[in-house]
Amino acid sequence: MTHTTLPRTTETPRPPRSAPPAPDATALRPAPSTAPPPSPGRGPDELAIWPASTVPLPEDDLSIGGVALTELADRFGTPAYVLDEDEVRRRCRTYLRAFPDTDVYYAAKAFLCRAMAHWVAEEGLGLDVCSAGELELAVTTGFPPERIVLHGNAKSPADLRAALRLGVGRIVIDSTSEIARLAAAVPADSRQKVLIRVVPGIAAGGHAKIRTGTDDQKFGLSLTDGSAQHAITRVLGQPRLELVGLHCHLGSQITAVKPYLSAVRRLVGLLARVREQHGITLPELDLGGGHGVAYLPGEPALDVVGLATKVRAELAGSCAAAGLPVPRLAVEPGRAIAGPAGVVLYRVLSVKRTGSHTFVAVDGGMSDNPRPALYGVRYAPRLVGRRSAVPTEAVTVVGRHCEAGDILASDVHLPGDVRPGDLLAVPVAGAYHLSMASGYNLVGRPPVVAVTSGHARLLVRRESLADIQERDIGL
Repeated sequence: MTHTTLPRTTETPRPPRSAPPAPDATALRPAPSTAPPPSPGRGPDELAIWPASTVPLPEDDLSIGGVALTELADRFGTPAYVLDEDEVRRRCRTYLRAFPDTDVYYAAKAFLCRAMAHWVAEEGLGLDVCSAGELELAVTTGFPPERIVLHGNAKSPADLRAALRLGVGRIVIDSTSEIARLAAAVPADSRQKVLIRVVPGIAAGGHAKIRTGTDDQKFGLSLTDGSAQHAITRVLGQPRLELVGLHCHLGSQITAVKPYLSAVRRLVGLLARVREQHGITLPELDLGGGHGVAYLPGEPALDVVGLATKVRAELAGSCAAAGLPVPRLAVEPGRAIAGPAGVVLYRVLSVKRTGSHTFVAVDGGMSDNPRPALYGVRYAPRLVGRRSAVPTEAVTVVGRHCEAGDILASDVHLPGDVRPGDLLAVPVAGAYHLSMASGYNLVGRPPVVAVTSGHARLLVRRESLADIQERDIGL
């Protein structure tokens, strides 16, 4: 395998490339008028959740970034993640246009590799990381460390040492015990800028396991019980820590604007109390991310432009009412940038009809996408590369792993003649797939392939049996 090493640089990234005219992050370019008609049972809006470059081809194939999915499957094998570079960049630009004079940090936990770090840096975004591993990968790729924020509810000593050694711009303090530990690690002749992660007591998010704005979960410091105020006082007493603002993250898959507006009001109230009690005005407010995307046609997605307009208006109004200057805003989209830019390809291994159920088993599963098992997320697989005239029927797409819960998509409609060897493509697979992938059953993790302008290149190679064996050093 050959690969290209990205150049290391600490220079400020190039300004964002000229942006396309449409500001809507979910906009889809219409298919050419010569495109073949859809197969039976497929609606006209099915491609709305696919990358904007998606074009129907003959034999019900699709191209993304100018490359046919069947060609990608033949060349790189399956399972394989496909990432549309232009879609990633387009979504970065949408955020920068919607949030002017705002720090937009890409949430690396959604998906990170060297190329992804390179793309978001070129487009002018910062980076939100949660470990020394994410941090080291980004910085050694050339990402400016001063534009990186380190998160985490339980940062290890290695995480903090890496952050201080590499010079990250901000560290988000998540617990009072972290304050003294971080302050002790800061060199005597320097100060580290920090934010306090505040829990505002707001329930928002697509599933109970991904709601982080309430007091009954592990993240942050409560506004309700005074923990946040206590942490602020303690940080201000540490000369090696410079408190620059407040941070808040409500959860994930949020599709409504209202929770963010409520968070703005409560955090501005805390900013006002900080000024009253300590005589200082904190200059930054980070509202985190959690911006929801559609996984199925017709599902809602957060309106990024609408969010930006209303949040900025609410922030200005709340600050004016409190007599505060407007702090510099920050947001942290992850899924909303990477998710819709990715597609995962699978081969059908078997079709089993048991009573009233049809199970279509593929060569991947919960090891490359655990989200359906964790959160009950639904996806919309599509047969590609073979045109079928047979009506669709409801099936369950399952994985190859030894778990009854290894289900990738329930009650989805595929042609009634689906058979082994068929190629299935699943959109909205760019976030929390590879980053959450496991080694269950010692099935190697899939590769990541980038497509753009009719070209495909390998970003992350497939994990081989040799890789797995090399880690096993004891007997």
